[in-house]
Amino acid sequence: MTASRTRLTWPLIVVVGFLTLCPVLMLLLGSFSQGLTAFGHFTASKYVKAYTDPFLMEVTLNTVIFVLGSSLFSTVLALFLAYLNTRTNIPFKPVFTVLSIVPMMIPHLLFSVSWALLLNPSNGLANLVLQDLFGLDSAPLNIYSLWGMILVEGLLNMPIAYLIIAPAMASFDVSLEESSRVCGAGIWRTLMRITLPVLRPAILAAFILGIVRSLASYAVPRVLGTPGRVDVLATYLYEMISTGFAPDYGKAAALGMSVLSASIVLIVVYRALTSESEKYVTISSRGFKPTLIDLKRSRMPLFVIVGVLSLLMIVLPVAVLLYTSLVPYSMVPGPRAFSMMSWRNWIEVMQDPLSLLALKHSLFLAVAGATLGVLLSLLVAYVIVKVRSRASALLETLSFLSFSFPGIVIGIGFMWFFVQTPLYATLTALLLAYIAAYLPYGVRPLASAFVQVHAHLEESSLVCGASGMTTMRRIIVPLLIPGIVSAWILMATMFMRELTVSVVLARPGTEVLAVQILSFADDGLWGKLSALGIIMILISTALVMLAMYTGRKFKERQGQ
Repeated sequence: MTASRTRLTWPLIVVVGFLTLCPVLMLLLGSFSQGLTAFGHFTASKYVKAYTDPFLMEVTLNTVIFVLGSSLFSTVLALFLAYLNTRTNIPFKPVFTVLSIVPMMIPHLLFSVSWALLLNPSNGLANLVLQDLFGLDSAPLNIYSLWGMILVEGLLNMPIAYLIIAPAMASFDVSLEESSRVCGAGIWRTLMRITLPVLRPAILAAFILGIVRSLASYAVPRVLGTPGRVDVLATYLYEMISTGFAPDYGKAAALGMSVLSASIVLIVVYRALTSESEKYVTISSRGFKPTLIDLKRSRMPLFVIVGVLSLLMIVLPVAVLLYTSLVPYSMVPGPRAFSMMSWRNWIEVMQDPLSLLALKHSLFLAVAGATLGVLLSLLVAYVIVKVRSRASALLETLSFLSFSFPGIVIGIGFMWFFVQTPLYATLTALLLAYIAAYLPYGVRPLASAFVQVHAHLEESSLVCGASGMTTMRRIIVPLLIPGIVSAWILMATMFMRELTVSVVLARPGTEVLAVQILSFADDGLWGKLSALGIIMILISTALVMLAMYTGRKFKERQGQ
């Protein structure tokens, strides 16, 4: 069996290496080329042109403020919520679980659009309400600004930061805090001198991951930054390849190499921090039960704050989209608005040929892409866990590498590759790019599932005469159903809402839902946009429920 595993390793290295390294190599070669139609005519002029652009300094400053601000906001907010959930007696703690999971099901594009619908300066619903209440002549709030981008991106990244910090907070040995208090330190001093220093690796890991995600973010800067003329690197790169009569892919590739390099360095730092966190394990083998801090009079006010945050992150985005999809134009909720509600926007969207085509393409990419992605992830995870060799370590590194790739940058790299092949402007190109960009999201849950399967089960099957493939099909896969379902759900929902790669690679005839929603936003068709957005959320939810139902039925059949 060892020999068959080894034979499987190198073909997987070739496949995964192609998916992850090919766009990087093409991006590098493209940055030294004259253009898409002059690939191979090498020059350094694109780097000179990219880094001498006088507008680059302003874009870089905006990017630094946006990335650091949103990461700091999400980390502080996650730390605050994790502390309340694990260290205090705040009521209704299951709310925190909902707060950390449900927002990840709402596409970033739709979350950004919902805030634009609320706080845009021309006809934002919240601004209209404030103007009516206080008799203001102009909108008091403008989401089309750097602070608006930081707010929305921070809220989007908070659940990920919470999932990193909360487990570390929960596994903290309270004897350290108790010793501090016995020595006379108060709650605040203990928190600053004992708790936070021990949690430093987890906090820094959450902050670094927030930087990586913000640097790769395109939905928030495009929806909220572009109307306010606040450009960051992601939107700046897109403008290079989408505006004007002669898009400059070479200049975009040259600047994209810097963004890619920064992301890879940040991911290396993130992995170092997460591995270092093992040195800070403080739970001993004796009974462990964290001591809860009595919030006293602050208990209910803090719970109200958490409730408002839940409203902002879960209820409000979906409610705003649903309301906007039913009214003819932006208007303050009231008797007149309710009397004018209809399904007109929904009907127009369902009769729009481009929307229907985008819906068809996204469904195909979600189902076919997730299925192929999970199959590849299953094989990669199997080799990573079961084969202990330098080759398997190389495969693990390659499979994790694309996690650090900003979508729009890697999309440019794939553009350089696909334009040299017949795959350009096809759904196959999107399918390959999706799998390459999101492979780590399939490998991680499946690798964790493989760890739980003891090697004796596999060895017993082989001793009884079963082949390696039969053992995989009859023994291993049935035991991995929960991990397979989780990986499929994760990849399918991401493929359904994918924007950053699609906005570069999608062409007329290969439109997808996210790109079509973005075009509605550019045209100011908020009603159609909201209707199509709700349809996207409903389809994603249906795919999740279908996958869970199929997984449960498969397990029941295997148990009979």
